[in-house]
Amino acid sequence: MASYAAIDLGATSGRVAVGTISDGKISFEVIHRFTNDPIDDPVDGLLWNWSKLQEEVLVGLNMAAKKYPLTSVAVDSWGVDYQLLNSDGSLNKRVFSYRNLRLEGVMEDTTKLVGKERIYKSTGIQFLTFNTIYQLIAGLSIDEFDGAFQFLMLPDALNYFLCGSATQEVTNASTTQLLNPITRDWDWDLIAELDLPKRIFPALHEAGAFLSKIKGHGELDGIQVVAVGSHDTASAVAAVPMTHPEKSIYISSGTWSLVGYEKSQANTSNEAFEIDLTNELGVQATVRSLRNVAGMWLLSECQRDWAAQGLDIKVEELVAAAQKVPANSFLINPNDHIFLAAGNMVGRIAEYCIANNAPVPNTPAEYARCIFDSLAAAYDQIISDFEEVEGHSFDLIYVVGGGSANDFLNQLTADVTRKKVITGAVEATLLGNIGMQAIAAGEVSGLAQLREMISASITQRIFLPS
Repeated sequence: MASYAAIDLGATSGRVAVGTISDGKISFEVIHRFTNDPIDDPVDGLLWNWSKLQEEVLVGLNMAAKKYPLTSVAVDSWGVDYQLLNSDGSLNKRVFSYRNLRLEGVMEDTTKLVGKERIYKSTGIQFLTFNTIYQLIAGLSIDEFDGAFQFLMLPDALNYFLCGSATQEVTNASTTQLLNPITRDWDWDLIAELDLPKRIFPALHEAGAFLSKIKGHGELDGIQVVAVGSHDTASAVAAVPMTHPEKSIYISSGTWSLVGYEKSQANTSNEAFEIDLTNELGVQATVRSLRNVAGMWLLSECQRDWAAQGLDIKVEELVAAAQKVPANSFLINPNDHIFLAAGNMVGRIAEYCIANNAPVPNTPAEYARCIFDSLAAAYDQIISDFEEVEGHSFDLIYVVGGGSANDFLNQLTADVTRKKVITGAVEATLLGNIGMQAIAAGEVSGLAQLREMISASITQRIFLPS
């Protein structure tokens, strides 16, 4: 039986899992979990502890190889961040976090210089202050690319560490805001206009490509490394059990909530530009049209604040307490820039409410209710925007990821949007990663069959508008 090792790196934690297919169903076992704790460097600011992540991945893969005969290995992670491959073949140990303060003002300065319409027309990506385009421009100011051969988004940087492959998978490349979603290639004209060094942009590959075999890592050597949807949302969307994608909205709910729909081609119209619609690439020639919402990050940061005060409150307790607070008593815009940085989230929410002459939450229950109501309202507005741009309505909402286990938020979403909500897999990213490896191996025929298998492998819950 084929066994597929999935490495999934998140902004707060990572894991290594192994998946198998039997009787038309996919199952998996999480072999190793580890935290992802950034470093606050006194000179460079917030960095990823990349050496630790590499070590933890090797620990997990060795554990997996002892238990399963691994057919292949694949990596996914969050988007926008990158690592530099030095001219001598080594990976630069300094890996900036997208929350690094070096990005303050860079997007504004860049869009004044080039124009938002120019960037959007050829890339179709929404304007977020931490997009790779602005990280690379910030890097120019500190001569970050002196001695660099090229950059690699983090999953492919890890692939390079494992097997020496130095090309870039397109779903994560699309998060840079430097890739054309029509040609599925770099936007070389925009790169030249921004004076970014062309030499650092790697060749591209699609999900499903066979990269190389692990080498230089002892007993792991010889295992095939395969490209999947290396942006974790691309893997998660591949695992959304949609039977009619053209009528369906998906919400990949985790640290971020990614609200979107699947298409065969990008929409970079003026109407799409006006609503800041992003056109990230998906697996098997699909496009993920979506918008980002600051998701459960808001609640987890509040929990961190309360824990520092000696209040260790679990999510389940907050959900139960929030249901006793009247609806829409407190509302915020989850995507306001004030909520991007880590730390003092309770204070940031209060500051936002005061600045907007809105009621301020007081208790943890009120803060939780504020976050849940605000997320549901944001989903509703975004879906309404999608329907206006596309000229048709969507019938269903599929929620996957960790947030899909939050029945209260699922019901709020159904009530506010007036649409049926169906939950998919909590571990959608792992299933999408494993499933794409199975497609590459020929064990699954394609995306439609994969989604049928995932639907048969999970228990789905339905929430109807009340």
